[in-house]
Amino acid sequence: MWRALSIIRICIKHDLGRFLVGMPWRLKFLPLKVFTLVLRFCGFMFGSKLPKEKALRVALEELGPIFIKFGQILSTRTDLVPSILVTQLSYLQDRVTPCPTWQIEEILKRSLNINMGGDISDYFSSFEKESAASASVAQVHFGVLKAEKQIVAIKVIKPGIREAIGRDVKFLYGLARMVTVAYPGSHRLLLTEVVREFEYVLGNELNMQQEGANASQLNRNFSSKQDAALLKVPKIYWNYSSNEVLVMERINGVTINNIEELRKHKIDLQGLAEKGVKIFFTQVFRDSFFHADMHPGNIFVDISDPANPVYAGVDFGIMGSLSADDKKYLALNLLAFFDRDYRRVAELHINCGWVSRDTRVEQLEAAVRGVCEPIFAKPLNEIPFGQVMANLLQTAKRFNMQVQPQLLLLQKTLINVEGLGRQLYPQLNIWETSTPILKKWLADEVGPKNVARNAKRLYPEFVTRLPQFINHLAWAAEDLSSRRQLEDATTDSLVRARGKLRRTRILLWLATSVAAGFATATWFLL
Repeated sequence: MWRALSIIRICIKHDLGRFLVGMPWRLKFLPLKVFTLVLRFCGFMFGSKLPKEKALRVALEELGPIFIKFGQILSTRTDLVPSILVTQLSYLQDRVTPCPTWQIEEILKRSLNINMGGDISDYFSSFEKESAASASVAQVHFGVLKAEKQIVAIKVIKPGIREAIGRDVKFLYGLARMVTVAYPGSHRLLLTEVVREFEYVLGNELNMQQEGANASQLNRNFSSKQDAALLKVPKIYWNYSSNEVLVMERINGVTINNIEELRKHKIDLQGLAEKGVKIFFTQVFRDSFFHADMHPGNIFVDISDPANPVYAGVDFGIMGSLSADDKKYLALNLLAFFDRDYRRVAELHINCGWVSRDTRVEQLEAAVRGVCEPIFAKPLNEIPFGQVMANLLQTAKRFNMQVQPQLLLLQKTLINVEGLGRQLYPQLNIWETSTPILKKWLADEVGPKNVARNAKRLYPEFVTRLPQFINHLAWAAEDLSSRRQLEDATTDSLVRARGKLRRTRILLWLATSVAAGFATATWFLL
């Protein structure tokens, strides 16, 4: 309750009711209309006189980290948000008002004392007092390690952030429960599950050790020569890191949204945009581990070789992962969309359990066609993924389609990637760029190479469990023999049963020997 009143107070303070001017009045309930008018009047009388775009940015900062995240997402949607507002919201990516340096130094000292003991000057030959970047959860200072003589970025969790996020998450849980009770049909949105997923993601972002582990994993995934030409991930210095502090290699490059600088160095913006899409889909489908906070403050471009620019990522607090079933569903569904195979889309939704099993395929197919066909009347390079997803959700009321919380992070990241790509190259055809990647992944997933990889992966477990499996079969055969012995006590029957048991054991050993030999041959061939 108190948090709701605090949010209303901040909205009035910065006169955010100005954003309601000119909006269509589609509010059903009179109390909500009255509340909107009161908010607008109070903001006009007592609120800030700053330009409304700047007022929104300042208000989001004051509201806290969760609202800053929302502003970061909006800042990438140049196709939906006016450019003057994008300019202001882009400050939320890495130019949020920083904490006083002395507070950051105190946290860094405490972290070093826990790890090794000593002061900052014992391990850093220099430490820049002015923050290099400040975002919703942490801020970054540059320094130089004494022992390694390496320029590093020191990322420190801001004081009080955990408490602020915990307070807002409780508010979101209450809001989700209230909406679920008050509005019929809202249960299909799984709002409580969505908040729980959001809470889990933010919890990981508040753990610097987890972020370092994420960076290390992503670095391994892109360690080959071919992949290293696409994406660079900074090295983590674990000795100096803790739950509150992460020390990593400093990344030099141009921020992805600095178009003028990229053009100045004659970077191929179309190729750069397409490379970004390739990196994202490779992370999702090949590795099932993707950077899920890809706003411009976290993505740089190494232009040391302008002919072959390399992406460089920072801030690995929010990472996404999908199950094998989720990946297969997404790939098949996206390809069906590209091919306008609406029946296939309907079948996939039913088979995956996203809609009720008793849904008629023909009815869902017709609904999907009605949503998608008008969109596909445009050129592919003008069709945003976000619009397609939003329009598809309009079928939810008719078919009780449920939002899948595990895919919300992917949807948000896909919107970010699309926004970034079209900032670089407005004619980017994300559909055309992603289709070959999806088809290749599906071919590998169901092809003989994947069968061989699975055989190699399962071989050690197969060999380990083989004797136990044989013993179980032998015990089962002996039990069957004993039962028959009780049923037929004659000597001839007993002899025949024992002979049959011996033959069964011999056949079992032969079969398992052949299987083991085949598996061993496969292992060495691979």
